[in-house]
Amino acid sequence: MARARAWAHGLVVRGLPARRAALIGAVAVGLFSVAVHLLENVLGRPAQALLLVVPVAATAALGGRRAAQAVAALATLAFALVLPPTGTPTIRVADDLVALVVFSIVAFAVGGLVASRVDALARIEQQRAILLRLVSHDLRTPLAAVVGAASEARDAEWLDDAGRRELLDVVVDEGMRLDRLVANILSLARIEAGALQPRWQAVDVHEVVEHSTRRLEGVAARGGVALETDLAPALPVVRGDYVLLEQVVANLVENAVRHTPPGGQVTVRGEAAAPEQVLLSVADSGSGVAPGEAAAIFEPFRRGGGKAGLAGVGLAICKEVVEAHGGSIAVRDGVAGGAEFTVTLPVR
Repeated sequence: MARARAWAHGLVVRGLPARRAALIGAVAVGLFSVAVHLLENVLGRPAQALLLVVPVAATAALGGRRAAQAVAALATLAFALVLPPTGTPTIRVADDLVALVVFSIVAFAVGGLVASRVDALARIEQQRAILLRLVSHDLRTPLAAVVGAASEARDAEWLDDAGRRELLDVVVDEGMRLDRLVANILSLARIEAGALQPRWQAVDVHEVVEHSTRRLEGVAARGGVALETDLAPALPVVRGDYVLLEQVVANLVENAVRHTPPGGQVTVRGEAAAPEQVLLSVADSGSGVAPGEAAAIFEPFRRGGGKAGLAGVGLAICKEVVEAHGGSIAVRDGVAGGAEFTVTLPVR
């Protein structure tokens, strides 16, 4: 059973070239047609139709929608040839034409449905494999930092209080990073399940930005990155989910910090925008967004430069959360270089 499941998994993920799958499907249609002809006195018309649909479904699973459509057309012709009088495409308008049209519709529909299902399963399997591979890297990196810093703080007798405090800061910062990564994984699962439902309340944007940036000050300082905020003094209160909006700001700021070289700067700005909107932007002084990456950067498991990573889930979550609030998010090259992410939230 395990071998069969592994073979099926590899078949779904790899598939076959459309032409080869169509050729195999055509041969199968021929063989099934011969079988139907030999058993025409035993099988009724529904059973004959079902037998000829089997190669269509198999071709869809192996080669995709286009190959299935070609085989469905061939199966329709074969079905016409096995209708009485057998061996000719002659049909009786009253009965056989209806049967032929129905068979054609069913064959094309089955091929399309099977191909769509196989594609969906392939995407799920690929995402699952990527997630498992990335969890082993992205989660173990901060965990190793936590274990290393805690062990040194415990065992190094030569450390003074300032040194131990610095190590404990590393433990706290990396522990909070682990918490953000886990929160992103859980949010992604909610999004894919269609269960992302904001808990509406009045949200103070100043408080959200202050809390998010304060949690990342240590990460920015250790990377030699200056983290600054520039918020208008009187930002309107927005109606939204405090926890989700804080996750958006934290993900954007952390992404900016990690793409900014030492000596660079990350700036969080906020202002009121007409009509009744709040505009938040996070700008860094890194390498910016590569050409053609502006749209793909919000896809799950991507980072700037097209590299896959669990941290890249954060930007996909930002997009889903912002859109669930009726807002929008975009990225562009910053005025002073680097990238600038802009979030627009309606005031409701």
